[in-house]
Amino acid sequence: MANRDKELEEEIYDKVVDLTEYAKRQRWWNRLFGKNTGPLAEKYSVATQIAIGGASGWCAGYLFQKVGKVAATAVGGGLLLLQIANNSGYIEVDWKRVEKDVNIAKKQLKKTTKKAGPELNSFVDKSTEFVKKNIVVTSGFIGGFLLGLAS
Repeated sequence: MANRDKELEEEIYDKVVDLTEYAKRQRWWNRLFGKNTGPLAEKYSVATQIAIGGASGWCAGYLFQKVGKVAATAVGGGLLLLQIANNSGYIEVDWKRVEKDVNIAKKQLKKTTKKAGPELNSFVDKSTEFVKKNIVVTSGFIGGFLLGLAS
């Protein structure tokens, strides 16, 4: 009986030691929730996360800058051509009708912004949660985005 109790104690001790060693190798959320939880970026080092965020941010900022320039040129050029055509007499603009349509659009916009609250709040909450979970990648992205805008 004494030998059996002693063997049982050793077996339990070995299992506890194995469990402690296993727990030391795992992060706290893996011990609590399992292996497949947590943001994907947390599986990489901080330097890798900053590099990934910075590179993707730079690409997004660079594209935003280029597309923004093209869009601004197109809109500005179109308005310039319309103004030249109006002054030359090629087209007539009914400014009273334009003002009436703009006022109607303003009223509709005010109504829809009051109704769009829950969807927008949900999106903002999800975005805030993502930023909190991935703060290192997000800070790298913001820095890269600003560098991309500047280049």
